[in-house]
Amino acid sequence: MRILYLDLDSMRPDHLGCYGYARNTSPNIDAIAATGVRFTDCYCSDAPCLPSRTALFSGRFGIHTGVVGHGGTAADLPPEGESRGFKSNHGRSSWMKILADCCGMHTVTISSFAERHSAWHFHAGFNEVHNSGKTGRERADEVTPIAIDWLRRQAKNDHWFLHVNFWDAHMPYRTPEAYGNPFSGDNPPTWLTGEALTAQRQSYGPCSAREPWGWNLEKADAQPHLPGEIATLADYRAWIDGYDTAVRYMDDHIGRLLEVLEAEGVLDDTAIIVSSDHGENLGELNVYGNHQTADLCTCRIPLIIRWPGLSPGVDDALHYHVDLPPTVVDLLDGPVPATWDGENFAATLRDRRSAGRDFLVLSQCAWCCQRAVRFEGWLMIKTYHDAYMNVPPTMLFDVEADPHETRDLAADKPDIVARGESLLERWHTEMMTAAEVHTDPLQTVLAEGGPYHTKGKLEEYCRRLETTDRHWAADKLREQYNRGA
Repeated sequence: MRILYLDLDSMRPDHLGCYGYARNTSPNIDAIAATGVRFTDCYCSDAPCLPSRTALFSGRFGIHTGVVGHGGTAADLPPEGESRGFKSNHGRSSWMKILADCCGMHTVTISSFAERHSAWHFHAGFNEVHNSGKTGRERADEVTPIAIDWLRRQAKNDHWFLHVNFWDAHMPYRTPEAYGNPFSGDNPPTWLTGEALTAQRQSYGPCSAREPWGWNLEKADAQPHLPGEIATLADYRAWIDGYDTAVRYMDDHIGRLLEVLEAEGVLDDTAIIVSSDHGENLGELNVYGNHQTADLCTCRIPLIIRWPGLSPGVDDALHYHVDLPPTVVDLLDGPVPATWDGENFAATLRDRRSAGRDFLVLSQCAWCCQRAVRFEGWLMIKTYHDAYMNVPPTMLFDVEADPHETRDLAADKPDIVARGESLLERWHTEMMTAAEVHTDPLQTVLAEGGPYHTKGKLEEYCRRLETTDRHWAADKLREQYNRGA
């Protein structure tokens, strides 16, 4: 078996044609989906990048790996102590290690992710590691040649797993200027109205309409194809165009990889998986160009699996991305470690039997501290540290009717909120009972001063609010965090 895993950073599914997007952003991905199984409700358990990929490649939730943030104690796997053997537990049971040692796969990654986050545990089990050296700032035209070179040398061999990590959909969408804007004549999504944008600009948040570049406002001047603020609907359109153009540019390069597989005569015999580490908020919850929440837009990801010999289709059940490792291992007739948190959905691929979950719990601790429960048609979000966003402690959204999260129904649906809270409590009890370290890493983040991207930024942001006529927000934040004027 040959497996090509396309890992598309910050790729939200609703901006792909095969997921119903009106713009032609993804003809090559759409072609893969047409001959594969497309999963409509798949989520990363832990957002954003570092927690998500740690969870995926370890097969374990962040509450079990301890990796839920981008810095501090919660950005590293915990030490195993005196019982640590010559190889660590992670070194023996990571997804790639199982594929290599138990399934006979030659495992390869083309990614700068480990260097970007000092997440060297990501390399566990990979037989080959290729790094462009640009720490996530590389474009597809800098990744594709490495992948093409490898495929031309190795594609005809059997039993390989190639992980190719594209970063183009990650802000600031570095598509070459010469590529132009393929969507200049297309309308952007219409959920954001002028009235809603006005409300966003009167509100606050470190990646909001008034400051979409977060703490580094000077970066706005360095990106000619993205606006420094979302002041008008035209600015919103420019932002969406930037994201969609990056997606189309990346898709073009995916097409080049497919052409190589075809030229080598192995395209039909190669399994192709398309997914992401997380999505991207594009104005939802007044967050632009970032992945800083535990909401639908940040945590819902594409998952497309085209597996030779298996029929195409669509699966609408709830899945975590950590359900992918046991599924792939099962399809390769390998053993699934008992320590993994993922649930095998190979039955869905083999004979369309439902193998989804009843509910999911989604976590974010890098930009803010939130946990959300996805159940039935609802998403309930609990906020433990708001990272200076203007969000209430509890939110509830009908994500089927309102996928852009414009109407918080928590006050109107206390019974639904109570069900969500009960599911969250149940999950937390189960997770902590099974944990090797009986400290919730979310609490570790809070004890260490809050999310990595927030720590030490209060006064800086309050001054920004005061210079933009939002004194009330600065006063509110200072009172909330008890730091004084």
